[in-house]
Amino acid sequence: MALSIGITGLPNVGKSTLFNALTKAQNAEAANYPFCTIEPNKASVPVPDARLDKITALVKPQKTVYALVDFIDIAGLVRGASKGEGLGNQFLGNIRECAAILEVVRCFDDENVTHVEGGVNPVRDVEVIETELLLADIQSVEKRLEKISRQAKGDKALQGLKAELEVFLEEMNQGRNAAAIARPDSDLFRETLRELGLLTLKPVIYCANIDEESMAAGGCNKHTRALEALAAARGAGFLSICAKIEEEMQGLSDEDRQEMLESYGIRESGLDAVIRTGYKALGLISYFTAGDKEARAWTISEGFKAPQAAGVIHSDFERGFIRAEIIAYDDFIRLGSESAARAAGLLRTEGKEYVMKDGDVTHFLFNV
Repeated sequence: MALSIGITGLPNVGKSTLFNALTKAQNAEAANYPFCTIEPNKASVPVPDARLDKITALVKPQKTVYALVDFIDIAGLVRGASKGEGLGNQFLGNIRECAAILEVVRCFDDENVTHVEGGVNPVRDVEVIETELLLADIQSVEKRLEKISRQAKGDKALQGLKAELEVFLEEMNQGRNAAAIARPDSDLFRETLRELGLLTLKPVIYCANIDEESMAAGGCNKHTRALEALAAARGAGFLSICAKIEEEMQGLSDEDRQEMLESYGIRESGLDAVIRTGYKALGLISYFTAGDKEARAWTISEGFKAPQAAGVIHSDFERGFIRAEIIAYDDFIRLGSESAARAAGLLRTEGKEYVMKDGDVTHFLFNV
């Protein structure tokens, strides 16, 4: 289960620069003109995790495998994108693949960098982006309704679904995104929404792209304050990043990178901030497995029970689950090994109802 984040926003706000910095791929051209991203750029990036580093130092496995986050850099959206303006809505389909949307919003003034809307206004920019996402969702629901209407004759289940979707569509046409609309408690309706992959159902993270001066001043300015207030009002994630600084740090040693971060008063890298915010937005946690051959982080949803977590490794583990042997991360690090935790009585045996905790060091027993 990889965290997948679609990076979107208006043209020329720093999306590709940020993508380059986050992924270290440097394969997305960044230029001072709209639509320099012609095809969506994709990259999988290891999730930095100091806990896994410490486990590796103790266990000394043959290899260490970090969890992954998938980034997709989408071409800039403009007014009318859902109707084919700019590069059209062909790129909106790429966002449907993602679990969360990172909306990059320009929050710095620079007369040398063109703004497609004519000036910096983060709240207006968000409205433009999200209006296009909503219009694309409306089109998706309308097309599905047309199909269901043709099939519903004589099928009471589909007739019920048709009525539910009509109410849902009416709410969307009033300007409400899918996440804000009450949804019927119907398996068929839920399955239909899952198939549609509606964009406005996805968790959103607002990413303020700021300049070096604002970063040095504590990471905020009048534009970021407006965007952060909007995020708070909508219950969305928020973070500030200077894409230019992040890009300049690529190629530096760990020591020089840390020194650069500290010089600007930055507590964590952009990658760390995006991943941390993404995990929180999606309700994700990690557990670890550790042995002579491999130490590894596994991403699961908060609330997963032990068999579900085992199934992330392999479906056989879930199907044949017997029990899980669990050591709390802090206990594992303090005692230094599984055998020491077992001797201290801190290795617990948990059954099918155990709810996994973030950082659990785990060994699953199964039989198929």
